[in-house]
Amino acid sequence: MKKVFITLFCLTISVAAVRAQNNQKPVTTSSAPNPAMAQPTANPQQVQPQAQQAAPAPAPNPNAGKFKFEEETHDFGTVPEGPLAEYDFEFKNVGKEPIVITEAHGSCGCTVPTWPHEPILPKQKAKIHVSYNTNGRQGMINKDVTITSNAVQNPMRLHITGTVTPKPAEKTTTPPANTPPPAPGK
Repeated sequence: MKKVFITLFCLTISVAAVRAQNNQKPVTTSSAPNPAMAQPTANPQQVQPQAQQAAPAPAPNPNAGKFKFEEETHDFGTVPEGPLAEYDFEFKNVGKEPIVITEAHGSCGCTVPTWPHEPILPKQKAKIHVSYNTNGRQGMINKDVTITSNAVQNPMRLHITGTVTPKPAEKTTTPPANTPPPAPGK
């Protein structure tokens, strides 16, 4: 009897849950006017605004500064592990307004850019200095530098590539194990 009661109780709960799910009103995305919204209210601040459409993206400034780099990817080739690998990415502002660089960062802590903090006027040249720390980083180099500015190309990405070769093994000054020790007193 106890089992029958528990089974009937569980069945009743399940049926109630299913019916509650079916009684919910479906959400519609119809563009037909909502009758509740059509009636004027005493307080206009209580009127719920209809779904807002996404604002269109602002048109790009045709006069904005524009980067023209001599090269956007630099290949260091093969470099030894230990010293910094450094390169200056030179560019010219070919736009009609000054370029203001607000930030430049490497894709990891081993890649450090330095950039001009003053505006780069139209037709003016400048450079972004990039240092790559090769110490403890054997193998392929494939890193990015991201530049944030008011230029047409925002963000602007520069790339460095190359290969870091391991440090040469340190030579030991101890004689080989099979060499007899020097004779005492000579």
